Amino acid sequence: MPAELTVLALAALLQAVQLLLAGVSMNRDVGPAYNAGPRDTPAEFSPLTGRLRRAVSNHFEALILFTIAVVVVTLSGKANGVTVSCAWIYLVARVLYVPAYAFGWTPGRSVIFAVGCAATLVMILVALF
Repeated sequence: MPAELTVLALAALLQAVQLLLAGVSMNRDVGPAYNAGPRDTPAEFSPLTGRLRRAVSNHFEALILFTIAVVVVTLSGKANGVTVSCAWIYLVARVLYVPAYAFGWTPGRSVIFAVGCAATLVMILVALF
């Protein structure tokens, strides 16, 4: 399997871990009955839970673009050392992004996000040219 696809699979596993972390934190805040229920009424979450939930949403957004980059690179046959490096940079940035968001690292969180986003865009540009 191409390295970029391996990293994509690992990024999907990271997303699952983030969902788990946010769910555990929500359970601590409001209990499993609310978390498993329809959530028709708003609940108050701790700042940590709020950040973990927003980090999950942010990764869904970033993962869409990264998935496109991996598909374009793989199907175009343009995978190379640059795209492999960028894929790993993306994953490392996303791993670092979780604690950066959870613990409110400013401006580190934004810098980490920008690094991952730039790596993804470079992958797309490599596939195009």
